Amino acid sequence: MNILFRIVEACLLVLAAGLTGWNLFHIFQLESYQLPGYRRSLFRNPIDLIVKPLAVSAVGLLSVLFGLPRILCLLLTVLSALAVFLLARRKKQKKPFVVTERVKRFLVVHAGISLMLELLLLALYAPAGYALPGLEPVILCLAALAAQPIEKYIANEFVEDARRRLDRMPSLIRIGITGSYGKTSTKFLLREILSTRYRVLATPGSFNTTMGVTRVIREQLMPTHQIFIAEMGARHVGDIQELCDLVHPQIGIITSVGPQHLDTFGTVDRVRQTKYELIESLPEGGTAVFANDGAICSQMYDMCPLVDKYKADSLFRAENIQCGPWGTRFTLIRSDSGETIDCETKLLGEYAISNLLLCVTVAGVLGLTMEEIARGIRLCKPVEHRLQLLQAGGGISVIDDAFNSNPSGARAALHVLRDFPGRRILVTPGMVELGEQEAELNRQFGREIVGCADIVFLIGPKHSEPIAAGLREAGFPEENLLIMRSLEECTRKLNGMMRSGDVILYENDLPDNYNEG
Repeated sequence: MNILFRIVEACLLVLAAGLTGWNLFHIFQLESYQLPGYRRSLFRNPIDLIVKPLAVSAVGLLSVLFGLPRILCLLLTVLSALAVFLLARRKKQKKPFVVTERVKRFLVVHAGISLMLELLLLALYAPAGYALPGLEPVILCLAALAAQPIEKYIANEFVEDARRRLDRMPSLIRIGITGSYGKTSTKFLLREILSTRYRVLATPGSFNTTMGVTRVIREQLMPTHQIFIAEMGARHVGDIQELCDLVHPQIGIITSVGPQHLDTFGTVDRVRQTKYELIESLPEGGTAVFANDGAICSQMYDMCPLVDKYKADSLFRAENIQCGPWGTRFTLIRSDSGETIDCETKLLGEYAISNLLLCVTVAGVLGLTMEEIARGIRLCKPVEHRLQLLQAGGGISVIDDAFNSNPSGARAALHVLRDFPGRRILVTPGMVELGEQEAELNRQFGREIVGCADIVFLIGPKHSEPIAAGLREAGFPEENLLIMRSLEECTRKLNGMMRSGDVILYENDLPDNYNEG
C-alpha cells in the first residue's frame, strides 16, 4: 500500500508541476522554443513565471512540515497547481498556446524528466518531492535540451524533402526577401504585382524561418507555380544563410537594416552581416535590389559585386505623391525609358511607397509592362496590422500599425498620422527587442510624437516610461498623456471620449510575454 501510494503521489506531483508550468510552456512557444528568449521572459514576468510555481511548492512543503496527513498535503498541492493553471487559461491571450505535434513530443519528454526527478526527490527525502512544481522553470529547460536532438533530426528530414521538391522545379524563379523591417509587406506587394503575369507562391503571414519556409514548400508549392517568394527572417548570424541553402534564390531584396532583434544580435553591424548573407548567396547572374536609405542598405549596394544590382529608386521613381484617407496616389516613372503612368493604392504613406518601388524594380527586371505594374499596384492592400486604414464608424478612422513596431516604421506611421485631418490619437506600448538601445530609442520615439499626435495613450507603465520621458522633454501637454495598464483599459477610456473626425493610430501591440496588464 505504501509503495502504491508513493507511485500515486509521484504521478500527482508531476501533474501538479505540469499544470503549474502551463504558462511557462506558452512563453516557451512564443519565444520560438529558444531558451535564451525564454530565460529573458522569466525575468520580465517573475510573478507569473517564477513566484507562482514557488508558491505551489510552498503550499505543499508547509503542509508537510505542519504535519498534515500526506493525502491532504497532496490534495492541497494539486489544487494550488490547478488554480494557477486555471488563472493562466482565463487570462486573455493575444496568441493562444497551440498544442502542435512538436508540443506533444515536448510534453512527453517533459513528463519523463519530471517523473524521474520526482522519484529521486522522494527517495532522498520524501517531503522534498513537494518542491517539484517550484522547479518547473528549470525542468522546462532540461526538457528543451533533451528534446533538441529529436527535433533537429525531424527538422532535417523535412528540410531535405523540401529541397528535393525544389530541385524538381529547375525553371522556378526564386526570390528571397529580408530586412530588419518591411519584409512581410514587401513580400505581399510583390506577389500582387507579379501575379498580373505569373503564377506566384509567396510564404504566408510571417512564415520566415527555415521550418516555416520548409512547410510552405512541402504543402503549397505546385508544379504550375512560376515564381516562389520566400521571406527570410533572422535572429542570429547564419539564419539567412541557412534559408538560402534551402531556397537558392536568384533575386534578393533587402528592405532595411536597423536596430531590430538587438537582444539576440547585439549590434547593428551583426544585423547587417546577417542580411548580407542573402546577397552573398545569389548566383553570379543573380539580381540584387536594395532600399535606398542613404545608410547601411546604400553601403551594401556599393559593396555588392553583382552586375545586376539596383537601388529602389534607380530603375523606377515615384513623384507627385499624395496621401489621405483614400490611400496614396502618385506618378510612376521608368528612368531608362521615361515612360510614366498614374497609380493609386490603398497603401498609406511614403514608407509604403518605398517598399512598393522595391517590388516595381523586380517586376521591371522580370519584364512586366507599365500597365501590368499599375494594375498590380491597384490590387495592393495593406498587410493586416501594418498601416492598415480602417473605418470604425461614426466618422472615426483607425490606422492599425500594431504589428512589431520598429524605429523606422514607427516614425513613418507618425508621419502618416500627422497628415490626417481631425483630432489625432496615438495608442502605443512602445518598441521591444532593441537590446541595450531599447530605452533610448523609445525615449526618442516619445520626442518624435510631439507635433504628430494630440492625445497619447501609453500601454504598460513600466515599459512605456522612456516614451513618457521623451514626450515630457519635448513639451507634450501632461493632460493629454494617459498611461494605462492594458489595452482593454485603454479601449474603455477611448470609447467614452471618441468623436467624429478623430483618427486613432495603434502603433505596436506587444505579445503576451511582454504583457504588464
